[in-house]
Amino acid sequence: MSELVSDVLAGKHSALARVITNIENRAPGYREQVSALHRHAGDADVIGVTGSPGAGKSTLVDKVAAAYREQGLTVGVIAIDPSSPFTGGAVLGDRIRMASNAGDMDVFFRSMSARGSLGGLSTATTDAVTALDAFGKDKIVVETVGAGQNEVDIVRTADTVAVLVPPGSGDDVQMLKAGILEIGDVFVVNKADLDGADRTVQQLKEMLQGRSGRPDTGHHGTISGTPGDGETRSADRTGETGDWDPPIVETVANRGDGVEAFLDALASHADYLDRSGRHEHQARERYAAEIRTLLREDANGLLSAELDRRGGLDGFVDDVVDRETDPYSVVDELLAPLRDCLAEDRESHHG
Repeated sequence: MSELVSDVLAGKHSALARVITNIENRAPGYREQVSALHRHAGDADVIGVTGSPGAGKSTLVDKVAAAYREQGLTVGVIAIDPSSPFTGGAVLGDRIRMASNAGDMDVFFRSMSARGSLGGLSTATTDAVTALDAFGKDKIVVETVGAGQNEVDIVRTADTVAVLVPPGSGDDVQMLKAGILEIGDVFVVNKADLDGADRTVQQLKEMLQGRSGRPDTGHHGTISGTPGDGETRSADRTGETGDWDPPIVETVANRGDGVEAFLDALASHADYLDRSGRHEHQARERYAAEIRTLLREDANGLLSAELDRRGGLDGFVDDVVDRETDPYSVVDELLAPLRDCLAEDRESHHG
């Protein structure tokens, strides 16, 4: 095991920062580091926080990290900015670091930007979560800046996904139908002291009823109170079918109002995952997706190298344009060596 990995497992934050930099840059040896750390991971709660820009995600995440620290828990935060590979990631990270947890080494903040490769960002995020988990962080929060498809893919790495919606955002609530509504386990109407908050909560309730396909019979209990009143019901949030019934929490993050209710909602969902067996099911699904993604990335890399060895794609395209061949035949030709190798491997094992 490398010295760097040993230092991560020994709890050295500088080593953790270096490993995550290696992961983000796909530096030589990063795979071996993640592989070595993987067997030490699996204990942390991973929380995804997403939603439309301007919903107050960074402020809420900062308050959540502080609340977990008050409980004696250690926290890792990965802030993702897919939209701006040059400035957004770093600016976001600096802004959070200057907030209430600045100087607390048991809250590890890291911003990650796309660096022009959105496809690899979800894999890099998963690897960074593995590093934080193996390091021993109790809670890991993955925060995304936007609310598009890339962010949906990224927050799928979390056990519990919280979706933030600003008040009075009818258009934003409608936008949530395009993917994010389906993945939310907890919904948060932040800035709930502003006009339109009640209407936004009502819109969300109606949409969630549509998602569940059953009317709200009122026996699920809702985690929803007026901001600051601290009201929360730790009632079992599962419906008659045993499915999770997503709560709607109202918060005013910059004042810290509703943060306890939000933490209660996250804890309830974690309990549900354990009781229902969904936690293991989710983990299996995530690993299956990760393996498929890595297979695609690596196979693509091998084929790109083979294509370069043969002079690039242009020559094949010329032949297709001239009707001397066709796309299927080109792919068959390029894949032939791989097929032959796999066939030989099978024969040698059977032989």
